[in-house]
Amino acid sequence: MFEYVRTHQRLMQFVLLLFIVPSFAFVGIQSYISGDTGTVLAKVAGQSISQQEFDDSLREQMNRLRQMYGAQFDESLFSTPEAKQDVLDNLVGQHAIKAEVLHSRIMISDQALQQHLLATPGLSLPDGSFDNAGYKRALAAQGMTPAGYESRLREDLAIQQLTSVLQTSAFTPKTVATQVSLITQQERAIQALNFSATDFASKVVITDAKLHDYYDKNSAEFMLPETAKIEYVVFSGESIAEQMTASDEEIKGYYDQNQKNYAIPEQRRASHILIKVKKDASATEKAAAKAKIDALLLAVRKTPADFAKIAKENSQDGGSAVNGGDLDFFSKGMMVKPFEDAAYQLKQGEISDVVESDFGYHIIQLTAIKPGSIKTLEQAKADIAADIKKQKAAKKYSELAETFTNTVYEQTDSLKAVADKLKLTIQTADKVTRVADPASASNPVMSNPKFLKALFTDDTIKNKRNSDAVEIAPGTLAAGRIVDYKPTTKRAFSDVKDIVTVRVTLLESALLAQNAGQAKLAALKLTPDTAGFSPEKIVSRDKQADVSPEALSQVMKADTRKLPAFVGVDLPGRGYVVYRINKIQQPVVDAAHKSALEQQINNMTASEELAAYIALLKKKAKTTILKPFVTAKAVS
Repeated sequence: MFEYVRTHQRLMQFVLLLFIVPSFAFVGIQSYISGDTGTVLAKVAGQSISQQEFDDSLREQMNRLRQMYGAQFDESLFSTPEAKQDVLDNLVGQHAIKAEVLHSRIMISDQALQQHLLATPGLSLPDGSFDNAGYKRALAAQGMTPAGYESRLREDLAIQQLTSVLQTSAFTPKTVATQVSLITQQERAIQALNFSATDFASKVVITDAKLHDYYDKNSAEFMLPETAKIEYVVFSGESIAEQMTASDEEIKGYYDQNQKNYAIPEQRRASHILIKVKKDASATEKAAAKAKIDALLLAVRKTPADFAKIAKENSQDGGSAVNGGDLDFFSKGMMVKPFEDAAYQLKQGEISDVVESDFGYHIIQLTAIKPGSIKTLEQAKADIAADIKKQKAAKKYSELAETFTNTVYEQTDSLKAVADKLKLTIQTADKVTRVADPASASNPVMSNPKFLKALFTDDTIKNKRNSDAVEIAPGTLAAGRIVDYKPTTKRAFSDVKDIVTVRVTLLESALLAQNAGQAKLAALKLTPDTAGFSPEKIVSRDKQADVSPEALSQVMKADTRKLPAFVGVDLPGRGYVVYRINKIQQPVVDAAHKSALEQQINNMTASEELAAYIALLKKKAKTTILKPFVTAKAVS
C-alpha cells in the first residue's frame, strides 16, 4: 500500500479532480445554439430558465462527454432540435425537483455535508486528515470556490435524498422475474437455409435506365461537400510570451525575492518491514501482530545485513516487499506522520524501534540521505525568465486581445494587418468543411465548432472577408478568411457509374434472393423437409451463436405451437434466410441469471417511476416552455 501511494501521486491527484466535480443527474448535452443570453426559454415554479443557463449546462455536459470519449466523441450528434429539446426538458425537470426540495423543506446539515466531503476519495492526507489545501486547489482548477461548490453539493444531495426513495423502493414480484428468466433462457434447435444475394448476382440484368434511376433517386450519396481553402491566425498568451523579454536584472530580482521556491528539500531513502493491523482490530489481533514485529526486530538487529532478505520474506507491504522493503527516496509530507517522524530521526544505516501507524507496525532502516539544497541563479534562470515572460504576457493580453479583435474587424479584406501588428504567423488549411473532420481533432482551430461557424457565413464566403475573432480556448483567439470556396456539388454520373452499378446489382440481387426465399418458405409450410438446411444449432436470447440479431429476434418470436416451424428473415442488402425450428427446450432456471434479471427489472421500474414522478412535479410547478425546439414537446 505504501509503495502504491508513493509511486502514484499524479494518479491520486487526477482521481481527486474527477471526484471533485459533481455529477448532476439532470444536466443535458451541449449543442451549438447562439443568441441572446438573456432570453427566457422556460419558466418553472415562477423561476426562469435563461439562454445563459441552458448554454452553461450544455457546455458542462459536452466537456464531460468529450473527456470520456476523446476523439470518438461526435459533437454534431447534439446539434439537432430533438437533442436541444432533451436538454431543455432535463433542465425543466431539474428546476421542478429543486422547487419540490424547497417545498418539502429538505435540508442538508453542515455535518452531513462535512461527512460527504471527508468520504470523498483523494481528499485525505497521509495522516488521515482532510486535505483542505488540495481541496481548494482542485476546485480552483475547475473555476470554482469552496462556497460555490458546497452550495451545489448541498443541492445535489437534497435532490438525491428526495429521489432515492423511488429509486430504492422499486419492487418486482419473483414470479415476473421467473417468467422473464424462462423466456430469455428458452432454447430453440434451428437449421438455416441461406439465399445469399451474391448467389443471384449473375442473374441480374443491368440497364442504363436502372442505373440512371438509382443515381437520380439517391443524389445525396453522390454529393461532394462544400470545402474551402483558408488562411487563419491564432492569438494567445503563449504567442505574446514569445515576444516578451526578461532582463538579467529582472531575473536576479525575481530570484532574490523567491529563493524559497527554488529550495530542494532533504530526501531520505528507507526500507521497512510492515505487519498490517486494521484500525478496528481486536486486542488479540494487535497483540499477535506486535509479537510478530518484535520478533522481526530482534532478527534484524542481530543481523542488519539481512534486513532486505527478512523484509522480502515477512513484510506485508506487497509493493515494497519484493524489493527488500525499499521505498526509494521521499521527502517530508509523503509518508504518514509516525513513519516520517521516525525516519527523520535516524542516522544513515540505523534501524528504528517498532513504529505504529494507521497501516500497522513498521521497522524502518534508513539507507541514504540526500541533503537539501537551493538551485543557483544560473540553474533557475531559464524557468524564471519563462515565468517573467508569462506574467508580462498576462498583463498585456487584454489590451492586445482587443487590438486583435478590432484589427480583424477593421481590416476585413486581409489578415496581414493583424499578423504584422501582433507578429503572428498566417497559417493555411485546405479542404476545410463546415463540420469538423475527425481527422482534424488534433488541430484545436480546425476542430473548433465556433471557429468553423464564424468562418462559413454568407459574408465570408461571398465577399472573402475576415471572420469574427472567436475564442477557441481560454486565453486564445482565432480568426480566418476563405481564400477559395467550392460549394456542394453532385458528382457526374460518368464518375460514379461503377459505384452505381455495384449498388444496383446488390439491390437487385437481394430482391431476387428475397423472392426465392419467400417462395421456398411458402413451400416448406405446406410440405416440410430438411433439404439444403445447415446442421442444427441451439440458440436462445442469451446464446446468439452466429445468428444475426435481427434473425434471432424473428426466430425467438416465431409461433412454435406446431413443429417444425418455419420463419423467413430478410437481411437488407445481404439476402434472405429461412429458419427451420425443430424443437423447444427449457433449461433449469439459473439462480444467478434470475437474480441479475430481477435487479435489471427493478432498475427499469425505478427509472419509469422516477420519470413519472418528475413529470408530475413539472405539472405541479406549472411549467411553461416559452421557446421549444420541437413543437411536439412544447408542454412538459
